[in-house]
Amino acid sequence: MIKLLIVDDEQIERDGLELILQRSFPDLNIEKAKNGKIAVQMAGVFHPDIILMDIKMPGMNGLEAVEVIGAEFPFTKFVMVTAFESFEYARQAIKLGVKDYLLKPSKTSEIIATVGKVIHECIEERKSMNTYMLQQATLQKAMPLVETDIVTQLLFDHVHDVHLDMLIEMMDIPVSNELFVISVILPAGSEKQYGVIKEKINQYGGCWIGALTSRQLPIITFRDPNRSYRSQAIFLANEILAIAKGSNSSGWFVGLGSVVNSLSQIRQSYQESLIATMDTSQPVKYRFYGDVHIVNGKFDSELAKHREKQLFDQVRLGHWEDVRTNIQDMTLRYLSQGANLLQTQQRVFEIISLATRVLSEIGIKTETPLYSFQAQDSRQLSTETNLLIDKLQQAYTSYYDQVEPDAMNQIKQYILEHSHKDISLETLGKQVGLSPIYISKLFKEKLGVNYIDFLTECRIEKAKKLMSNPDKSLKEISFEVGYNEPNYFSKVFKKSCGLSPNEYRKTLLGKKE
Repeated sequence: MIKLLIVDDEQIERDGLELILQRSFPDLNIEKAKNGKIAVQMAGVFHPDIILMDIKMPGMNGLEAVEVIGAEFPFTKFVMVTAFESFEYARQAIKLGVKDYLLKPSKTSEIIATVGKVIHECIEERKSMNTYMLQQATLQKAMPLVETDIVTQLLFDHVHDVHLDMLIEMMDIPVSNELFVISVILPAGSEKQYGVIKEKINQYGGCWIGALTSRQLPIITFRDPNRSYRSQAIFLANEILAIAKGSNSSGWFVGLGSVVNSLSQIRQSYQESLIATMDTSQPVKYRFYGDVHIVNGKFDSELAKHREKQLFDQVRLGHWEDVRTNIQDMTLRYLSQGANLLQTQQRVFEIISLATRVLSEIGIKTETPLYSFQAQDSRQLSTETNLLIDKLQQAYTSYYDQVEPDAMNQIKQYILEHSHKDISLETLGKQVGLSPIYISKLFKEKLGVNYIDFLTECRIEKAKKLMSNPDKSLKEISFEVGYNEPNYFSKVFKKSCGLSPNEYRKTLLGKKE
């Protein structure tokens, strides 16, 4: 219901306006005030949408009242009603944001037309506000999915610039130039702690929390400029480990990657955080990548760490010959630089354990293969190591053979049918029973694009078809194809088609004519 306040020092004028407006707009909620001072008081209680304000009144005049009320209630709309046809009054009224101006006496038709126009503006503004509130509610529901998608794509794939910029804007987190990754290893059966960790970390802000995949939770953390990197990292690690004290604390461990200077380098920090979790038997249940020692610190640690990070990508991509070569090179390097067989075998086993964890990220559940005996020479160690790699490769191949043939078709069909909805990697994973990371990998390998690009293509093609209907506004089309923000839709459309939606529609309708 629209609320309207009539302000005039003459009762006959107040009553006359009320009678005209009630007959023409029976749904109006009308109140009256006999001077500017009372109008100011009533505005604080009645909260009118529209005020019909006389200018010349005793005490506080109409213009003064408009200035006071407008300052406190900026969305209130004013129509001045006066017998004084003066440019100076009109100039002051316009400066104060008055919507229109009626002269006494006004024809009934003029009053109805003027007030009707302002009522229409109020109704349209309410509709826009309701739409905006609905969009904000939808975005808030989608935020957790947006957050996990950003982390998954940054750590395991890539995000198109236009999407990443918009996603970051939606997250409403101040993004600093420096950031690092925290990898949390949870014991089996601790999946319910995911929500607890997320809630606690979100209290401090400045973090994007990924999906929990096979007991591993990655957290992208933005540097706090008010404290040192180690201080911030240790604080967050201790906050996470404090949760473990209320449950089974064994099996919890936190790996801390080094600081990098951009989102494009974040995978490096993630891989470092994984290396930092290799030995979870340490008395302190967190470790910085910079504190990891390679075989008692005797060797070229930076080269070894580089090879380990390279190994992660080789395992994810299934490049098993490269995996074998890489591990073989690392084994020979340890031996040539003075490590004994036992030290080298232990180190290689740690690397294979990490490879097993990497497989679990993409949904391949397999136990870490164990050495059946302690190697007596380098040839035995090489043979046994190859057998362990064989077991990992078999698990990888078996998984692919089982799920790959039908999975991609199911995923594509689901996106085609539901492209207008908020679809995340996690949503797709639940539909087909695969991990989000594995789905991301399938898209890259089978289609050469990530899932956001494929989803965008589906939405844009649907939008093009809808644009052929001139009765549909571009705003309606953007909502219908799945974009809650029309400006974002316009950005994505132009990036995809080289034309703005308006330009494309003109070309399309022009051809039809």
